Amino acid sequence: MRKLDPVKHEEKRREILNAAERCFVRDGLQGASISSICAEARISPGHLYHYFSSKEAIVSAMIEVRLAEATARFTALAEGADVLDALFGEMKVTRSGGPALLLEAFAEANRNPAMAKALQGHTKGVHSLLADLLEKGQAVGAIDPTLDRHMAASLIISIIDGSKTLCLRDPKLDLDKATKALQTLIIRYLAPPPHARTQ
Repeated sequence: MRKLDPVKHEEKRREILNAAERCFVRDGLQGASISSICAEARISPGHLYHYFSSKEAIVSAMIEVRLAEATARFTALAEGADVLDALFGEMKVTRSGGPALLLEAFAEANRNPAMAKALQGHTKGVHSLLADLLEKGQAVGAIDPTLDRHMAASLIISIIDGSKTLCLRDPKLDLDKATKALQTLIIRYLAPPPHARTQ
């Protein structure tokens, strides 16, 4: 029996996930089929099923990878002195395929319980990271101590998700100005009251 090389296994798994993401961006979650993913990844269906049991399993794995990457970035950024810098390190208005894929994921979650569960799990993980970051900011006086950090985390996630549709609505949008405006909006929401800042 051939011994599995964990490094090569993970590399091939990532290749399949990258190919699947390209298919999802191009064809949508509904439109992308296992056969199209296999063609994009240049593997046979039998080979793909060695790594993933279904299209839903591929999407779940993509979400897990994104959460792991976000966790690593937040952990590294949160070690710095400025909580808002850490938050804004994750916040940028973009024209990449991400916005369309996010909307596809929301639509699919509305009709597919497995997708809804995966999306909710991802949101829970990001929410926890963000709430912890906000708590750190409150502890050092950078963020309004009266804010409910869990509610604030939920609202910020929704604002960031909503901002990802801006370029779909206006393809000529100035990305730098939009990003700065989004940051200003959140800074003003999180800012301690004037009397708290002067104490």
